Amino acid sequence: MTIDEVVLLLKASQATGLTTLQEIVLRSAWEGKTYIKIAVEGNYPEDRVRKVAGDLWQVLSDFYKESINQSNFRQTVENHRLGKAHQQLLREFNQAATAISLEFPSGPVSLNSRFYISRAPIEELAYAEITQPGSVICIKAPKKMGKSSLVLRLLARAKKQNFCTVSLDFQQADKTVFANLDKFLRWFCANVSRELQLEPKLNDYWDEEMGSKVSCSIYFQNYLLSVLETPLVLVLNEADWVFDYQEIAQELLLLVRSWHEQAKAVEIWQKLRLVLVYSTEILFPIKLNQSPFNIGLPIKLALFTKEQVQDLAQRHGLDWTDGEDAHSLMAMLGGHPYLVRLALYHLVGKGGLQGNLKQLLQQAPTESGIYHEYLRQYILALRNQPDLAAAFDRVINAKSYVKLEPALAYKLQGMGLINLEGDRCTPACELYRLYFREHLKINENFNNSCIADLKVENQQLVVLCSLDELTQLVNRRYFQTFLQIEWQNFVSQRTPISLILCDIDYFKIYNKTYGVAAGDRCLQEIANTIRNCLECLLGNNSLSFCAKMANPPTNFSASLPKGDFRDENSEVLVARYGGEEFVILAKIDVAAAMYIAEYIREEIKALAIQCEYPSIGGLPAPVLTVSLGVASIIPAVETEPANLVNAAEKALSHAKRQGRDRVVLG
Repeated sequence: MTIDEVVLLLKASQATGLTTLQEIVLRSAWEGKTYIKIAVEGNYPEDRVRKVAGDLWQVLSDFYKESINQSNFRQTVENHRLGKAHQQLLREFNQAATAISLEFPSGPVSLNSRFYISRAPIEELAYAEITQPGSVICIKAPKKMGKSSLVLRLLARAKKQNFCTVSLDFQQADKTVFANLDKFLRWFCANVSRELQLEPKLNDYWDEEMGSKVSCSIYFQNYLLSVLETPLVLVLNEADWVFDYQEIAQELLLLVRSWHEQAKAVEIWQKLRLVLVYSTEILFPIKLNQSPFNIGLPIKLALFTKEQVQDLAQRHGLDWTDGEDAHSLMAMLGGHPYLVRLALYHLVGKGGLQGNLKQLLQQAPTESGIYHEYLRQYILALRNQPDLAAAFDRVINAKSYVKLEPALAYKLQGMGLINLEGDRCTPACELYRLYFREHLKINENFNNSCIADLKVENQQLVVLCSLDELTQLVNRRYFQTFLQIEWQNFVSQRTPISLILCDIDYFKIYNKTYGVAAGDRCLQEIANTIRNCLECLLGNNSLSFCAKMANPPTNFSASLPKGDFRDENSEVLVARYGGEEFVILAKIDVAAAMYIAEYIREEIKALAIQCEYPSIGGLPAPVLTVSLGVASIIPAVETEPANLVNAAEKALSHAKRQGRDRVVLG
């Protein structure tokens, strides 16, 4: 007999049930705790705990017809089995309790709910992990599998240990928060401060020169963690929402890992205990030694077992001890926690299905079934993603497993629609196979029209995602993706590739002195000047500098007019690389790249943008200037795009250290 069964028996058999303290004493004594420890943990007087315990031992002795005390309680009771009379008593008690406390399954299962099914040993492992200094817990499961319910209990356990707790839900962040890493991390720090009821002091710790990630770490280390007297359990809910923003997600994951590693050497970081909660796989590449998902404790929530379904049925007042009904329900639902709970709710509630499992299962995959509204949401989601709908259609109509593209498979798994074992995809349960076979059918004409519309829409979105709105150049994300994709072509062509990095000198001071609006106008002027320089030197047809077309360029464009350093294969891409940085990637040799860089430097200086700073002397010129770093390489199999970028960045750094307003070759 388990302690849960003991507690239920006493609640069912005693006219007054059990008080909170009586249940605490029973469960604590089962774990071997002393009266003193029970009193201290529960903040009760020791003599009261002893008095309550003495009365309980007498009640148990009368109930089991043998002497029971603190020392032999667990050993004696564990050896007893539930007899038929006791089982009937529990069924009647559950039926009466269910009639009063029946809960519609929506959202996390509350802490005091009788319908929460413990999934040993997951809970105990998680509870133990958050007590470890600098720990990280990664909870992964599809939607409606119980992640929120587990997190609720993790936070409750942390609070019981007097830890500070913060739970952030990335779904609540506005889209503008994900505009760039700096804005995201400031939102992140501000919300953690608010949850801890601390005044946000971002400006006191944020330093543009050090960067957002370092500033965020300093904010946590020197402010948040320093102020707290106890460990902080920080839950990051719905991390999938960040995964859609690749650059931000990569930096956040690297930050999480660095905090975990710092905890090994820096004591204050040991206060931080992180819990990441997500549904889908990361769809962008990240090195194993940089991922937070291969450190700490990974938790994957499994489906309910047959025994757990029977336990939940009993808590609903149903007698499923023979296992047949549990087997029938699982054959349809596969042990999915939410689907099982919804079925049991209807079997004991109102709605014409009381006790009629056969009818419930017959109706389940139809429009009159209890799952129709829930499954209808998937229909709408899939119709807006034809490629995903087509992939899922293959799965539900296959006689065995199918193999899908990893990106599609991970999305469907994150939605909870398929099981994924290795690369083998099968429907998550028979209900999904039967329901979606009938309801996912889309009229062919409508489908073709829908796909055509979506393609146009997607093309427009690609343009927007690739475009820097202020300068109308392609952005850094597009540049990096382009360079990575085209690198193999460069390798096979064995022609020189050059990279020019251009940085506006003292631009942060200019922004502070003349204002953001003036800074924006300055960026636009310089972007236009770079564009005009390249058009003048290389020819208009060669440039891929803006995303004005429906399909942004996937390779360099047409040939160039001939000249003394140019040839028919010279091609170029220009992008806004950062706040005040621009990058030019060209299929030209080093001599041509140096010539272009020097021409750009002179033309920007000739703009004569005034920048007289009263408090700063010794600037290279009273007008705005730029520094440029140039690197050139003939790509080979053993080289990486990063080699070229790093060389240009080092050259730019040398240009700045040598006094700015110059071109340096790396």
